[in-house]
This record gives sequence, structure tokens and C-alpha cells, in this order.
Amino acid sequence: MRNLLFSLNALVLAGQAAAQDRIEVDLELVLAVDISYSVDEDEAVRQREGYVAALAHPDVISAIEGGPLGRIAVTYVEWADANFQRAAADWTVIASEEDALAFAATVAAAPLERGHYTAIGSAIADSVRRIEENDYDGFRRMIDISGDGPQNQGLDLAEAREMASAASIVINGLPVITEQPNRWVRPVEVNLDAYFDENVVTGPGAFVLPARAPEEFRTAILRKMTLEIAGAAPSRIELIRAAP
Repeated sequence: MRNLLFSLNALVLAGQAAAQDRIEVDLELVLAVDISYSVDEDEAVRQREGYVAALAHPDVISAIEGGPLGRIAVTYVEWADANFQRAAADWTVIASEEDALAFAATVAAAPLERGHYTAIGSAIADSVRRIEENDYDGFRRMIDISGDGPQNQGLDLAEAREMASAASIVINGLPVITEQPNRWVRPVEVNLDAYFDENVVTGPGAFVLPARAPEEFRTAILRKMTLEIAGAAPSRIELIRAAP
């Protein structure tokens, strides 16, 4: 009995120590970015540059510094096939302009790898795992996922969304849309912003903010990240109507 009590006490103390080692942040944010082959290489680079510019933008930095704790934890993950999810920049605490610029530089310098398919559900499941297994305790937990088309491979989307919901993780969507062939990404065969709204996003305040042309991507991702970090997103319908 003594040995059992000793073991239980050791487990409790170990759990308390592990909890104390975790860093509290305002937000745990996974930036999950589609780099499947439906986005050509030049535009994949341009897409990444849009995120880099947003990460270093004064509006995003101000939103971070304006939180209750003044810091967030973020990772930048590029995804495509069911088994292709790669962190271009691992979990990092951003609490200042210096932190933001260093994280953006890490993203910009990472080698660009590609995949064939669009496995949105698998990307969500991977993002949930990254949040559940990191070293941070966020007041909010969020996945910001971009995509240029509907799912065509990987884990069932309904199952992936349920994983996120069960973990109290909000998913916001950035569908990348074009109606013109041979420009930026393939023309979509579905109403992609509606597809994201019905099949991808989930959680309190979740929203969809589409980008419809390469020159609009930077504006869309900057607005989206600022809203997410500040916790000030308007209703979904407002965002959809306000998008270009």
C-alpha cells in the first residue's frame, strides 16, 4: 500500500511539474498552408511571402502585444497529401516585433517542398496533434487553414472537425479562389468559400475569408491574422461579403 501511495504521489508531482513547465499564452495558432501541386511553384512562393509579410506587419504585432499576456505561440505548417505535413517554422513564442520578424525570417528561409493532393482532413488532424502536444497553454487555440480546392484525399473532414471540436480548437478558413484558367491556382469546380464554411471551419466565432486573386492574398491573410490574434472576428457572413 505504501508503494502504491508513493507511486501515485510521484505521478501527481510529475504532472504538477509538467504543468508548471508549460508556458501560458493568449493564443496557440497553427498556420496550415496548402502547397499541393494545384498551386504552381511561383505562386506557392508568393503565398508564403504573403504570410511572411503579415507576420511582420505592425497590425499583427500590435494585436499580439495588445493581448492580456502580450504573447502568442505559433507554428507555420505546409501541407498537401495525407502524409505530407511539414513545419516550415516550429512552435515559437512571439511577444515583440523582434520575435515576429525572426519567426517570419525562419518561414521565409525554409526550403519549399510540394505534394500532389489536397488532404484537408489530414492537415487538420495534424494541426490538432501539434496543439495537443506542444508546451503551451493558450487561452484560445486555433487552426488557420488555407486551401485552393475541395478535399480529394485523406482523413474524412467530418472526423477531423470533430477532433478539433473535442479539443476546443477553432478552425478558420482561407479558401484561395480564381475563376480564370492558367492564373495563380486552378479554377475551382465548387463554391469554395461555401465548401469551407460547410465542411472545414468549426468552433465559436469561426469564419471564412476568401482570397480571389494573387494581389488580394496579402490583404486577406493580414486581415485574417489580425482578427484571429485580437479575438475580434466579425460574423462569418460579414467576412464573406467583405471579401473582394
